[in-house]
Amino acid sequence: MTIVSNNRRHLSIEMAVWSSLRSLRPLSSLLSNFKQAKSCVNPVKNAPIVQRANMSGGGHRVMDIVPSRWQWHRFKDILHYYVLLGVIPMTAVILYANIFIGPAQLTEIPEGYVPKHWEYYRHPITRFIARYILQSPQQEYEKMLHMVYEEAERMKLRKLEKEVKAKMAERGDYKAYYYLPAYPKYYRYSRELGEKLESIQGD
Repeated sequence: MTIVSNNRRHLSIEMAVWSSLRSLRPLSSLLSNFKQAKSCVNPVKNAPIVQRANMSGGGHRVMDIVPSRWQWHRFKDILHYYVLLGVIPMTAVILYANIFIGPAQLTEIPEGYVPKHWEYYRHPITRFIARYILQSPQQEYEKMLHMVYEEAERMKLRKLEKEVKAKMAERGDYKAYYYLPAYPKYYRYSRELGEKLESIQGD
């Protein structure tokens, strides 16, 4: 009797233990999911995690059809080329002008010497631009004077034309204030053609 009762007690204890472990199944599943997630963590910080699902069947890999980016890459290549083509020489010229030449110093003008217009600038690059690219202030001033003269002459001509038209309207003895020359070759040709037709037709 004691052996049977001890066996029953042992079975009841085992059943109680298994029933208590059964309640811990959600916790064990959570731990297993955590281990899987930990194994999938990318060692690179803040990098996206990509999980591949193994599917049965296999087969060839498919090429994804995406819009062409050729124009964008071509634009970037051309922009990079021309920026470097202009930036590198300009940087070299600027460094050379500032390191080896430097800004000009203000000195007294020698007696009998007339300074050029580009010699009034301090920086060597500014002097180069004023000498070889831009026009001198004297040329700009003379161009402006010529423009004023031309406009004054046009004003005189318009005034004279207005007076001529007013006299023509007042007297009424001319059709216009200009003259259209006549070309005699057309009249001679028409007269010769008329004489030829008359000789062919006869009386």
